[in-house]
This record gives sequence, C-alpha cells and structure tokens, in this order.
Amino acid sequence: MTTGSLGLRSSGSYVSLQQIQNGSFLLPIQTTPPFLLRKPPKMLKEKENLFHLICKFAPRKKVGMLLLCIVSAAVFIWVLYVGKGEHAGENNFQNVNIQPGTISEEKDSMNRSFSPHVMEVEGSVNETLPPPLPPPAYPPPTPTYFSGYVLPPGNPCEHFTLPPPPADKKRTGPRPCPVCYLPLEDAIALMPNAPSFSPVLKELTYIHEENLTKSEFGGSEFGGYPSLKQRDDSYDIRESMNAHCGFVRGVKPGHQTGFDIDDSDLLEMETCRGVIVASAIFGAFDLIRQPKNISEYAKRNVCFHMFVDEETEAFLRNSHELGSDNKVGLWRIIVVHNLPYSDPRRNGKIPKLLLHRLFPNARYSMWIDAKLELVVDPIQILERFLWRKNASFAISRHYRRFDVFVEAEANKAAGKYENASIDSQIEFYKNEGLTPYSVAKLPITSDVPEGCVIIREHVPISNLFTCLWFNEVDRFTSRDQISFSTVRDKIWSKTNYTINMFLDCERRNFVHWPPPLLPGHLASVHPPPPVVVAITSENRSTNTGDSSVVSSIPIKKRGKDRKSRRHRKVIKDTNTKTNTNFV
Repeated sequence: MTTGSLGLRSSGSYVSLQQIQNGSFLLPIQTTPPFLLRKPPKMLKEKENLFHLICKFAPRKKVGMLLLCIVSAAVFIWVLYVGKGEHAGENNFQNVNIQPGTISEEKDSMNRSFSPHVMEVEGSVNETLPPPLPPPAYPPPTPTYFSGYVLPPGNPCEHFTLPPPPADKKRTGPRPCPVCYLPLEDAIALMPNAPSFSPVLKELTYIHEENLTKSEFGGSEFGGYPSLKQRDDSYDIRESMNAHCGFVRGVKPGHQTGFDIDDSDLLEMETCRGVIVASAIFGAFDLIRQPKNISEYAKRNVCFHMFVDEETEAFLRNSHELGSDNKVGLWRIIVVHNLPYSDPRRNGKIPKLLLHRLFPNARYSMWIDAKLELVVDPIQILERFLWRKNASFAISRHYRRFDVFVEAEANKAAGKYENASIDSQIEFYKNEGLTPYSVAKLPITSDVPEGCVIIREHVPISNLFTCLWFNEVDRFTSRDQISFSTVRDKIWSKTNYTINMFLDCERRNFVHWPPPLLPGHLASVHPPPPVVVAITSENRSTNTGDSSVVSSIPIKKRGKDRKSRRHRKVIKDTNTKTNTNFV
C-alpha cells in the first residue's frame, strides 16, 4: 500500500503512518477521496472571479455609490433587528422574575421530549411549593419601666426603723420623726432612667369643650359639666382614655381657659423637664417662705414656681420682695389672671392637683402648701418616698383621723365648709358603697390624707388619679380629704394601683410650719390687720354655733384674772371678703 492510496502526502508537514506509530500516539486516518480535496480550490477560484468582476465593473457602471447605500441599509436593518431581539430578551427576563412559575413551565417544555417521566416528577414538586414568605415582621421593642431597687448591703437606711416617740408630757400633738435620707450624690445616682409602670392605662387625653351645657350633677365653666354617666365611665380604666381634667376651654392650659398665664411664663413652664416644686398664694393671705438646705444641683435642675393672683403680685411689689426678674429667692412668681372661682381655696386646687397639665414636660412634681417651709433637698425626698418605694404617688396620712366620716364631722365642726354640702357629699358616697375605715381595708392604712404635700410622678395612671380627684372637688365641696379615698378605691379596684401613704410625722420632717412673725415684722410686710370689734354676751351666744368660725387664737392673760382664758374668734364676712376679729 502506497501513501497515495491512503490520501497522505509523502513529504511536507504530514508524517508517514510508521512515524506516527513509532511516536506512541495515534492520529485519525484520512479516508476522504482525493477528488474531494480538489473542489475547495475550484470554489475559491469562482468566488475570486466574482469579486474581481464586481470590482471591475463597479467603477465603470458608477454603481459603487449604490452598493455602498445597499450595504449601509443592510447594516442598519441588522442593528435594528438585533436591538429589538435584546429588548425582547430583557422583557422575558423581567417576566421570569415577576412570575416564578414561568421558569418551571419553560423548563418543562424544553425537557418534555427528553424525559417525560422526570418532567412529571418535577411538575408535581413545583405544584406543591408554598408561595414566597413575606419579610419577617419584627415586633416593636418592649418598653422599659422603672422597677425599683434594693439598697446595697450595709447602707444605714437598709434597716432603719423609727424610734419610739419621746416621753414628753408637756408636748402633745403631732411632731416630726426621723427619716433616713440617702446622701445627695447617692440619690442622684439612683434617679430612674425610665418611667414607672402605669397599670392598664397607657394613653390619657383630655376633653376639650367650647360649648358647655350645665347639668344638674354639678361642675363649672373651668372643669366642665360631666354627667353622672360620664363620671362612671371615667372610672372604667382602659388602655386609652379621654377624661375631664380642667381647662376644658381654650387652646391649651393657661391660655384663654380661666386660670390664664402670660405667654412668657407658659414658655418658661414648658422648659421644665425634670422636677417641679410648686405652691400658690391667692388673696395675699400668706407670706412666701424660702426653701432651705437646697443643693446647688437642685438649684440648677429643679424648677421652683409660686402661683399668685394679681392682688398678691401687687402686695409683693409694694413690699419690694418681687424684682424685675419675677423671682423671690428661689421661687419664680407666676401671675394668674382670670381666676375661675370666687373661693381662693378652690382656685388653689388647680395647681395642687393639675400640675401635669400646667407643666406638660415635667417628670416629677412636689406640691407644698404656702404655709409650709421646705427644709430638705427635693431630690432626697423623691428618692425616699417614690423611688425607694417604687411608687408614682405619695402623700402623708392624717396624723389623727383615718375615717372619712370622722373627717367630715371635723370639717363641719370647724366651719370649713357649709354643713349641708358636706352631708350631701357623704350621703352620695355612702350610696356608692363608702364604709367607715376598719382593719378589713388593710394594707390600706388610712382613708384620710394630709393633703398639704403631694409627691408624684407624671405617668398616665397618676395623672388620671389627680384628674378624677379634681373633678370630685369641682363637683362637690373643696375639702379634698373627703373625696380622696373614693377616687383611690375606684381606681384600685380596676388596676391594683397603690399609693404610698407615709406617716404624717415623716412629712413634718421635711416641711416645717414656721413660727408666726413678730407683730412689728408682720405690720411691715403684711396687709393691715382686720378691725377689732367688741362682742357682747348677746351676739356671742348667737355666734357660738356659727359655721363661719374658722380659727380660734388664744390671747395673752392679764392682771389678776390669769386663770381665765379668753379667745379671739375670726369671723369671715362673705360679703366684704375681709376678716373681722371679735374680742
């Protein structure tokens, strides 16, 4: 066999069969007939002749430009066709992304001719796939609340107990007792970073009414006229509530609502975001007493505000106590215009019970009657009676009386209010279920508070408590001790909300009733004393049972009649709004 019969060249770039075998590797043997190898050169020659023919005649026939146009048109059409195909491919890709089932359907159509059995299995799997899950919804963060603390071991206040009262027979009646306060630095370090827990109630809003309609159940233009049904509904504690809480008219508390305050003072009150210490003097009936033992920290971070009416402001300016900065010592003087009530006591209940409305951004507040003098730093008081007890409301109980019925009779005997009104209020509460205090009410220790000091945190449940307490004062008598237990027990029955009622002797530890001023000093800073008129035996007998007697002040004994005691009774003249002393 020759190399020609195998279709292999004997020389050139190809090698012989023997050389391939000797090189230990094999190449495919060319079996194509020799005549097939000669056709490609002939076809190439024909193409070359056609190209030369075109190049030969194109210049002569002036068809070069025509050919160029044809080629350009062809290229343009091809570009359009390719671009349209790519756009269609993108649309198909988008459809695949939007419709997940399209992928499986196309896969089935492509592979159906190859493996029908496998496609049936894949189809069944695709049909059982669940729909895509939505993105996980993370729960809202759990709110954090202050839950109290335990004093560290070895702290002097950890096991502090009250010592027995001193055996002083010459001194009877209420007196202060020791209280274990933490050092100021420790109290500041223990200040809560989160609010206290408000059981059930989480959001409290207040009713606004411009068009008021009087009801037979009582009320006022300032606090509104809630019906008996609305009152009952306000004690049905829910997560979100809308309640009457004074200031029912106007844009915001203190602005065209009654108990109006200047805009500059309102702005100052809104900046108080921490602790508020507040008091009030209406009718120039008392003197401003400066707090003592107040730390520099409290002076910088605690707001001291004293509410006065226009009469008291004029008296302070005439006595040169009030300067151009509207301050008397630590107290910033807030002048109130358009007082809603004719009774100064009732006007005083507005800042006493509604401080959370007057100071919307404050966290804690402390109300102190103007007759008292603060002698302990407010931060230490908050730590002792709120934070350490994990409470949001603290008030001292009465030093002597624990029963509302006994308190009502004491108010009637002292002429604190009209007897018929007190009896009507007590009868109403009796019909609602009020019973005398007994040990069956434990752990409640008293039904009668000493309301001259209120310490509280501005959380929804404590705000609702003072709102409803104010509504009772607005509807019935201004003696808030009578209505306190009714409001407390109704809220407690729905929420288990408790109030820290501490001993009255502990209250007397941080607020003092200062001794009366000397007559000379009193005459120099206080309004003129009332007129003294002699009283005969006839009109003394007629005034003995008069309910308008508000106090009894002993006078100095003279001459040989030192064993006899004479008293000066102060009679309030409701017509002239002045006090007249009868000797």
